[in-house]
Amino acid sequence: MDGTKRSEIKPGMKVSIVLKQDQRTGRLTEGIVKDILTNSPSHPHGIKVRLETGQVGRVKEILA
Repeated sequence: MDGTKRSEIKPGMKVSIVLKQDQRTGRLTEGIVKDILTNSPSHPHGIKVRLETGQVGRVKEILA
């Protein structure tokens, strides 16, 4: 799953996100979803989430 559909992402899931400062390099950060920040049902670049660490980015991959 690629993280472009809001319905596929739930708080507590482990995901890989790309942080704003890492968009150029594509470096991924793994973490657990705390909040879903995107309101629309889908987004072509990935649903924006906040991790439990407080980091905010767009979901690129759903891990578990």
